[in-house]
Amino acid sequence: MPLFWKPYTSDVTQFIEELKASKPSLENEQRAGRALLWDKAQDRHAAAEWKAARVPQQPYVYQTKPGR
Repeated sequence: MPLFWKPYTSDVTQFIEELKASKPSLENEQRAGRALLWDKAQDRHAAAEWKAARVPQQPYVYQTKPGR
């Protein structure tokens, strides 16, 4: 290893590190935004009803049913 060797960091990594350093509340804001849109409580009863009401699809949709 050379005497003046410096570990490589990509431009994107440098940008993210600078962004986090300039705005320390960024991660908390991202988590709040994720919780607003994605982290929702699931209604298991409604999901079970939806799954039970599903009608099975025939393998080839446009084929006529036998006997008709």
